[in-house]
Order: sequence, then C-alpha cells, then structure tokens
Amino acid sequence: NKITYSCNTMKYISSSSEFGQNLLNRFIKYVKIWTESDSSIADAGTIPSTKRQFDFANLLKEELISIGLTNVQVTENCYVYALLPSTKQENATSSICLLAHMDTSEEVSGKNVNPLLHKNYDGKILQLNSDISINQQNDSYLAKTANTSDTIITSDGSTLLGADNKAGIAEIVTALEYLCNHKEIQHCAIEVVFSPDEETGHGMDKVPMNLIKSKVAYTVDGGDLGQLETECFNAASATVTFTGKATHPGSAKESGMINAILAAASFLESLPKNELPETTEHYQGFYAPMDISSTVEKAEIHLILRDFELNGLNKRIQFVKDLALNVEKQTKAKSSVETKYQYFNMKNEIEKSPDVVNKLKIAYNMSEVEPVITPIRGGTDGSRLTEMGIPTPNIFTGGHNFHSRTEWASLNQMCSATNVIINLVNIS
Repeated sequence: NKITYSCNTMKYISSSSEFGQNLLNRFIKYVKIWTESDSSIADAGTIPSTKRQFDFANLLKEELISIGLTNVQVTENCYVYALLPSTKQENATSSICLLAHMDTSEEVSGKNVNPLLHKNYDGKILQLNSDISINQQNDSYLAKTANTSDTIITSDGSTLLGADNKAGIAEIVTALEYLCNHKEIQHCAIEVVFSPDEETGHGMDKVPMNLIKSKVAYTVDGGDLGQLETECFNAASATVTFTGKATHPGSAKESGMINAILAAASFLESLPKNELPETTEHYQGFYAPMDISSTVEKAEIHLILRDFELNGLNKRIQFVKDLALNVEKQTKAKSSVETKYQYFNMKNEIEKSPDVVNKLKIAYNMSEVEPVITPIRGGTDGSRLTEMGIPTPNIFTGGHNFHSRTEWASLNQMCSATNVIINLVNIS
C-alpha cells in the first residue's frame, strides 16, 4: 500500500554534532567489552551462556539510570530492562519496545577488540593489519560511503568488531539520551530491552515478558542504510552422529574397523554444493555445517538449516535424515539425527499489523532515509518475539560484514538509524 507522508523531515543528529560524537564514543566503549556467547552452553539451557555478558549489562544499567530512565534493572538471566515514560498528553498510554542484543558471535573472537577509526573515508583500501584488508572494489556497501565525509570503524583484524549488535545498542541509548536532553520532542512511552545470547538463538528464552507492556516492538539489528526487514528464515538445527567401531589399524581389515570419521566426511561431501551459505543469496535457503568433532568411534556434526518457507525447511530436515541413513548403508557406521526448530519466519504475523511497518516507513522518510525492504538471511530476537505475540520489524544499524574480521560500521549510517528511532517514537 502506498503511504502518504504528512510529517516534516526531522534530522536530529549528524556525525559532526555533539550527539554524533557521543554515539561514536559510546560505540567504541561498547565494542571493547568482551561479550562473546557460547552456543553449547546456551543449548544446554543456561542463559546467559557466559557470565561476561553481565559486565556489559551492568554498565548499561548505570548508563540508563544516569540518562534519566526509570525502572532500570538487570534480571537474573542478564536482560536489561528500562522505561522512558511518555511525554504525550494524548494517547499517553501507548508504548513501543526497542530491542538490541549484547552478545557477539563466537565464530570469530570478540576478546580484546581494538577499534580503528578511518575518518573521511575516500575509497582507499582499509588495511587492518598485514594480512587483512577491506577493499571497496569487493564491497559495494563500502563503495557507497566513499567521499561522503564518513567515518568507518573497523577492528584491527585480529577480532570481529561487534557492530552486531553494539551499534544498535549505541543508537538506542543515544536516541534516549537525546530525548532526555530535548524535552520539547514529544514521544510515546519507550521500553528498552537489551538481551543476552541472541547469537546462540536463545535470546528470547528468558525474556522478562512480565515487564514488557508494549504491544509493538522494533529490533535495531540490521545492516546497510535503509534496510527495513519484516521477514526472515525459518530455522532449525541438526546434530548428526555416526558411531563406528575402533580397532587397531594394523588389523583393521580382519577385525572389521568402521571409521566414523570417513562417514562424517562422506556426509559432508554429499551436501548440495549449490545450497551452502557461501553459494546462496536473497531467498535461497541452505545447509550450513557449523562444527564437527570426530574420532574413529564417534563423529558428531552440527548443522543449521535455513529456508524462507516452512515446507522447504521441513524438506531440508528430511533430506538430512535420509542422507545420514544413506551414509550408514554405505559405511556401516550407525547414524542418528536430532533436529530442533529454532525460530520461524515472522512475515505472516507482521503482515497482520500493517501499521507497525507503516509508521516505521514514515520514520525513515522523516529521517531522509529511503526504505529498502529486504529479507533477513538469518533471524533476530524480533523473530522470536513476533512468535510470542509482539510484531517486531528490524531497523538497520549501519553495520556490515557481521561475524567476520572485516566487520565495519559507518558513523553516518549509525546517525541515520538514531534519527529513525527518534522520529519513530515521536509519531508512535
């Protein structure tokens, strides 16, 4: 549906303004805090999966109190909750919830992050260290920022940066700080939830629903400028186990050795090469091996399965089971497969509440940001929260190349995301 924009353009902060510098300094401070989560511990039911996430949670608690929020607390499971009361006399009971996650991915170390600032980026190769660089010729998003007086933030290449999702947290906190310092800006009540363990897929397992009163929420956990996401993968995990028979290698033939390592290798080699994360894009699903441990006697493979259609995800689950059985027949290594749904595409539920997205589009327009509707090739806490009855679209953060040593963030885009947040709460 075509949206009629009736609101004036309002850009509150820029990278050169006081609050733009506050945003940058806050982000730099945040990424230096080690908050890497641990999926194996989270899968076993412990939230947070790492105690170090409390370090960040407690810092955020003190910062939100100092800014002027109320009912600020850190729950026993490491969720930060806070409230900024409404300043509107009309419809004063309306509220929205803003979410971002504190943990970083375990795929690349997030310990001892050393952020580098590349000011007035002009398109040159960003040399992070002797081995790792970022070239705008291979990064179309980075190329767009060249010669725009942008500041690009990276790590030194020895770790990820942590823009996923500390950029989102910095933007939310800076928006709240701006509102508390500019009482003339009317806004609805704003609930804030900063969660642990989003990267493990367990970010909403212990979310304090008893505290959240909002019927609408927004995650600030997206990527490039303008991205507005209302749909995501359906997701499942799969653990494939092959059990072999260990014998002395010298008498393996006569004693009937069955090598589980070879069974695992056969399984992995048989996955469709055109349906892996590195060979798919847009609305294409995939099979992704994430971890393997193996001896001759036992091999265990952990995979994640993704598809935008639930029927498609179920077909992938069945394919994994069938493939394991086929490998068992070929190698005689006994197989077992355990699968678990992780989250579901939030598209259908969000479409039932069109006003949630329409207001967000208006906020983008007010911030002079063109909405770019894209699917999330992953999931967010918003995916789970939408399942739980609170429609939760996703807002861009200005972060890029997540979960890698070449992760980077654009300060100009981070300022734009902060302006979107301020405009959103103003019209909600």
